Amino acid sequence: MARIDFESVAHAYSAQPRGPQDYALKPLRFAFEDGGAYALLGPSGCGKTTLLNIISGLLQPSEGRVLFDGRDVTRLAPAQRNIAQVFQFPVIYDTMTVGENLAFPLRNRGVAPAAVAKRVAEVAAMLDLEPLLKRRAAGLCADQKQKISLGRGLVREDVAAILFDEPLSNLDPALRNQVRVDIRRLHDKLGATSVYVTHDQTEAMTLADQIALMQDGRIVQCAPPRELYNRPNDRFGGLSHHRRRVARYAH
Repeated sequence: MARIDFESVAHAYSAQPRGPQDYALKPLRFAFEDGGAYALLGPSGCGKTTLLNIISGLLQPSEGRVLFDGRDVTRLAPAQRNIAQVFQFPVIYDTMTVGENLAFPLRNRGVAPAAVAKRVAEVAAMLDLEPLLKRRAAGLCADQKQKISLGRGLVREDVAAILFDEPLSNLDPALRNQVRVDIRRLHDKLGATSVYVTHDQTEAMTLADQIALMQDGRIVQCAPPRELYNRPNDRFGGLSHHRRRVARYAH
């Protein structure tokens, strides 16, 4: 796992930005600590997806540097950053079995068959996928497919970070609650550096040890859920109209 540092990172989608109003992400000096569970929380257009894409390498920032454990990865492609990603829509192969889907990232890197089998068994047990290992992914329900996608992200033990891009938004509420519990349990077990993008305050409070609250391309406050709830920096950070609903999730 890795510590992720942002050194004056900023991004504008226009080729010639004229001022702060043209930046989707304003200059940012910040760090995600090794092994931490972070949520990027904010409304649409606040910059959270832009920041996640910069971490993953899908987007190169207009300004600044991104460091993984002190190594400059700003210009490196996603494959060179040693990260795992779990997307909003499950990334799986319907023609493969569940076990083959879980094994694919390891086999693609030439891991020995015995080690692949051992790791697939461990991840399947974590996600309650053991009864499905020999079934083809086609025809499985939405939460099972998302668990497979999650498992593909977790199967590699050497990743620098795991990035979650609103992976629960397409599940119905009951399934969302169960998968949310699974993700939190897995982080506690694995201690992976995790960054979770969401606009849902309940998800952020449940899944993250630290919430980076974003507005207008800036991180306006980063704090543990209870601190963010009890001592907001400003009215926007107060989440006042949701306080009763989210209070029980602040841990």
